[in-house]
Amino acid sequence: MRTQISGKQLDIGEALQSHVKSELGETFEKYQQRPTDAIVVFSKNAYEYSCEASVHLSTGLTAAASGHATEIYAAFEACREKMDKQLRRHKRRLKDYSRDRTTPVEFAPADLYVLASDEDEMEAEADSLAPVIVAEMETKVPTLSVGEAVMQMELAGKPLLVFRNEKHGGVNVVYSREDGNVGWIDPRNSK
Repeated sequence: MRTQISGKQLDIGEALQSHVKSELGETFEKYQQRPTDAIVVFSKNAYEYSCEASVHLSTGLTAAASGHATEIYAAFEACREKMDKQLRRHKRRLKDYSRDRTTPVEFAPADLYVLASDEDEMEAEADSLAPVIVAEMETKVPTLSVGEAVMQMELAGKPLLVFRNEKHGGVNVVYSREDGNVGWIDPRNSK
């Protein structure tokens, strides 16, 4: 597993790096997951340390978590505990997922645009209704079943996930609703 451990305007010592590597290794070994790479970023604001971790599994899924505390090691432990809880919650589904899927998740290329906020648009000409594009990047859209997409969204801690439905190849969206349920948008059947 490739592990990238860094700090935002913060010096990360060897002791913390080895602690992070060993703890992450134990966590993923416990749930029989094979991560390909992990990115752990530490930062500090006025009163507390933050730790954000994103781990890519060999199955194509991504697990992400964050933690905050007054001590840097405690921030990492809070982050690791959240990731541990996510993996524990999805343990059976992850095992079934890796057993059922014989090929890794396919990703289709897609364009990603970042649009200017409303404040920036007010400064632009009032005649133009087209939004101002701030950034243009390429992203990848995974090909998943609906159940896999929900699991990926929950593991990554994201409010929504755009994916290509492996049954019919159409673009779908799953999202977290305010009532705690998960919504699924499948425009294939809409008229």
